[in-house]
Amino acid sequence: MAAVTAAIVGAAAVGIGGAIQSGKEHKNMRRARGEKAMAAAKVRSLQNSRQTITNPYGGVTSLANLASDLSGQMSNPYENLGVATQAAEIQIEEADIALANSLDAMMATGASAGGATALAQAALQSKKGVAAGIEAQEAQNEKLRAQGEQNLQERQTQEQQRLQQIAISEGAREQQAQAAGNIFMFNAKEDRTNADISYNIAKETGAAQRQAQATANRDAATSGIFTGIGSIASGALAGGAFDQG
Repeated sequence: MAAVTAAIVGAAAVGIGGAIQSGKEHKNMRRARGEKAMAAAKVRSLQNSRQTITNPYGGVTSLANLASDLSGQMSNPYENLGVATQAAEIQIEEADIALANSLDAMMATGASAGGATALAQAALQSKKGVAAGIEAQEAQNEKLRAQGEQNLQERQTQEQQRLQQIAISEGAREQQAQAAGNIFMFNAKEDRTNADISYNIAKETGAAQRQAQATANRDAATSGIFTGIGSIASGALAGGAFDQG
């Protein structure tokens, strides 16, 4: 009778211990399965919400409108270069008046015709010299003014060209910087998303492994219940615990 009691107690202990262990492993399996499902859902959510791939250079526009034709501002400063004759004409008139006065004086004093001729020739040469000198000076002044105007136009055109080049260069640099910034931001966000996906895939894989292990442990504990009970019962039978005689 004592053997029977011991067998029953042993079987009960094995059954209770196995049931407790099986229940514990079942909870572990369910917890791991839930964690796996959550991680898988997170992965799907991250994958479905990934940023749209865009062209970072899509906003680049032509800067050709910053360049303009400056040829209309150019002119030939020598086109209307005149000959200075007005000053010469005034000098000639003054010489003619002086000559007339001299002739009048000579006739009043009874001078000879030869003297008057010589005086007229001298006056003529003087007028030619005066006219040539004045015209040369005026022509030179006009030429210098034209050259100065030409130099001014060239410098103004060069400065405008320089400013246009700066505007085009800065516009291109700004567009390049904007595109580079878009690329950087896209890559940074993509790297974060990929890191989150990898992290949650690892969580899903770990949870799946824990679920599989907990399932195996639960099955082993459940199987151990019946194996233990069977072993105790066999031992009891072998010891005659259930012998009626």
